[in-house]
Formats: sequence, structure tokens, C-alpha cells
Amino acid sequence: MSFDVCVIGSGPGGYVAAIRCAQLGMKTAVIEREWLGGVCLNVGCIPSKAMITAAHFLERAQHDAPTMGFEIPGPVKVDMKKLRDWKQSVCDKMSGGVAQLLKGNKVEIIRGEASFKSAQELTVKSSSGTTSVKAKKYIVATGSRPIEIPGFAVDEKNVLSSTGALDLDHIPKKVVAIGGGYIGLEISSYLAKLGAEVTVLEATQTLLGGVADPECVQVVARKLKKTGVKVHLGAKAKSYKSEGGKLKVTADVSGKTETLDADKILLTVGRKPNSDQMNLKGIGLAIDERGFIKVNAQRQTNLPHIYAIGDICGQPMLAHKASHEGVLVAEVLSGQNRAYDVRTVPAVVFTDPEIASAGWTEEECKQNGHSDLKIGKFPFGANGRAVSMMHTEGFVKIIADAKTHIVLGVHIVGPEASNLISEAALAIEMGARLEDLALTIHPHPTLGETMMEAAEAALGHAIHIIQKPLSSRPSANA
Repeated sequence: MSFDVCVIGSGPGGYVAAIRCAQLGMKTAVIEREWLGGVCLNVGCIPSKAMITAAHFLERAQHDAPTMGFEIPGPVKVDMKKLRDWKQSVCDKMSGGVAQLLKGNKVEIIRGEASFKSAQELTVKSSSGTTSVKAKKYIVATGSRPIEIPGFAVDEKNVLSSTGALDLDHIPKKVVAIGGGYIGLEISSYLAKLGAEVTVLEATQTLLGGVADPECVQVVARKLKKTGVKVHLGAKAKSYKSEGGKLKVTADVSGKTETLDADKILLTVGRKPNSDQMNLKGIGLAIDERGFIKVNAQRQTNLPHIYAIGDICGQPMLAHKASHEGVLVAEVLSGQNRAYDVRTVPAVVFTDPEIASAGWTEEECKQNGHSDLKIGKFPFGANGRAVSMMHTEGFVKIIADAKTHIVLGVHIVGPEASNLISEAALAIEMGARLEDLALTIHPHPTLGETMMEAAEAALGHAIHIIQKPLSSRPSANA
């Protein structure tokens, strides 16, 4: 089998790259060993959001409905098997959509596990046998997998990865979650809302370290406590054993040994690139000390006919970054002048409330030479739409250079943060100033008004909060 382009992996990077290559007239194949749509659509982003949505729905029925005047006779019962089936239907619909898009664009779908026989040829093994595939260009988009730690081998029975935690047919009574990053906190939150007693063990001294603005994290930490999730910082899980059908987790918590009871252990300490597979090193592909394939601005490897995109070629390990790279590489292969040159890759943590960010934090601004900053914050508690939704926790925070007023970072914690952050990403990509956001009319009543008012707050004249007068007013031509 011979192609112009062969894409290995059909996740958010791979299937997008394959479709764009085909659109540009290249004979294209995509190889997939598991599911079309990859981890994201099948056992990651999509199923986790489905379960988080269901948990929010339950919480609203239990707590918000009575306040609004809705009387629900008796407790709301959760049929976990039916919930799991619904979640799976969402995943199947998305994965099926990818299959239709690939076929509709005449991309050849090859099922099986690929490995480079040489730098010019792949062998693909499947239940029906072994196939040889050759292509003029290759795009490696094989993603990443969960990291394991000593003493906690994932078996999806006692020790769950995110995959197992999103496929439970019952609600465990007690869960010990190892890792306070975004995956651990998203899953911990959804399990707690469904009724599990959750304890989080985080080895560092902060949740979401290096992932989110510290002020935003404080809001989420308060909500976790309110939800009943116990958090231990400076806590390192050492081992576990099974006794009488229960699990006993031994951990070092701030220098003291503690034993925690659990029905399930959730292990979410990060992910690592799948660069140790497919014989990549065997064909001479350059891989750095962290396991990422080395690429240039066109996502080209040291072997000029092989490109890499997504998790396997570096941080941030996010689906939308992989999709962007997929389109980029396809257009490079078609002869277009493209390079990876983004000012920001927005990120979202689907905790309760959500956290979303684009651009730099205050500390990162200072590290990049912007020591004089204008910072504006606007609380959702002063926004009419948020009040009407009964979701008033959190704020929008905008950081700009004090002299130029150019927006450097936006950090949101609160309702629909995931949907609000795109305006911030566009603003940063365009080099927008605070005035661009503040003078743009935002529709009322919407959550989006908080972005406008945060920009006004940075300029010293937000309308719906009381501010201290600025020491010096901005000049008319600032």
C-alpha cells in the first residue's frame, strides 16, 4: 500500500491532519490501533466532560432546584450503569463522526498497530495479518499514556487510570486520588458529586501547580472542601494492600505515615509520550530527555520526510494544540508557508468552578520582562447573568502591560470559563489592548460582560464594582 501521506494515530491531531491532507489533494492513509478519535474522544476529554456534566446536573437537582421552587419528591437516584451507557453513547457518536469525516474525505483507514520497519516503510499488524505501508511523508501522532508510580500498577480494578475511572458501573464509597493535577481534580469532583468520599494526595504544596493562576486555584480549593473532598498537600503515596475486600493506602503526609481506607485508588500523576513505541529510536528519530520527539517550527523531525504532532512532540499536551499542528503540517506538506507561531494556547480545567487561562500569569509576565503591570479583576457575583444562574463563585482577571496596555494574560475561574476564554485567546493573538476589550460592546445580560468589565477595572473605571481611585489616570492617548 502506497500513499502520499501516512498519518499514524487518529486522535485530535492525527485525524485532523489526515482530513486536511486529503482536502489538499494528497492520497492519505491513517493508521489506528484502538479507537478513531484517540484517547480524547473515547476515554479522555469527551467522556470526562459527559460525566462532569451529569454530576453538575445531579448537584443542581439536589441543591439548586429547591431554592428555585422545584420540589422533587424523594432523593434523586443514580443508575450508574445507565449513566455509563449514556456516556458511551456520547463517545460513540463522536468517534462515529470521525469515521464519517475520514471516509467522506477519501482517507484510507487502516486498522492495526504500526511500527517502522525502516525510515521509509511501516508494518501494520492486526488480527487479520501484517500489512506493509509506504508513504512519501509520515506524520506521527501517537499521543501519550498515563504515568505509573512504584507500588501502584494500574489494573483498572483496584488502581484506576482516568480510563477506568470514567467507566465505572457503580459509585465507589471511598476513593483515594493520587495526584492533584487537572485530571485528578476533574475526576475527583465528579465522583464526589455522585456520592463518593474522595481524598486527594498531592505530593507538592499546591493543587494544579504550574497549570493555573494561584488565585483561581484558591476558589476551586474552597469548592472542593465545600463538596466534601479532602485534600492532603505534601502527601506521597507509598504503597497499598488489600484486606477483606478493602484497600489500605499507606502515604507519607507532611512527614507522617498515614493509612487511608479506599474502595478504589485513582492514579493521575501525569502522562508520558508514546515515543518508546513504533521503533522510532530504531530508525534514528531524535527524541529528547523527556521522551518528546524533537521537531522544528514546521513540526518536522530530524528525518525530513517524518513529522510529529500532538502530545508526542511536546507541551502543552492538549487536544486543540494537536489539531492546530495537524492542519499546519498538512499545509506545510502542500507547499504552504506555515510555521508553529502562536502567542498562546488556551487551557481549561473542568473543575467546579471551571478554570480557563490564556497568556501569562503575573509571575510569567515578570519573567518575560513586564515588571510594570495593570491588573483588573471582576467578580461573577456582580454579574446579572451569573446571579440568575446561581453560579457566582470566581472572577475574571486580566493582566496587561502598564505602559502599552497590551493584554498579556487572562485567567478566569467561574461559570462557563471554558467558553469565555476564547475571546481572551483572540485578544492576545491580535495584540489587543485593554481599551479594545473595554470599548467593545458586550451583550447584556451575559457572562461575557465580565471580560469587558475586567478590562475596565484594569483601566480604573469598572462600573459595577467599587474601585479605589488610581494614583494616576491614563492619558487620553494612552
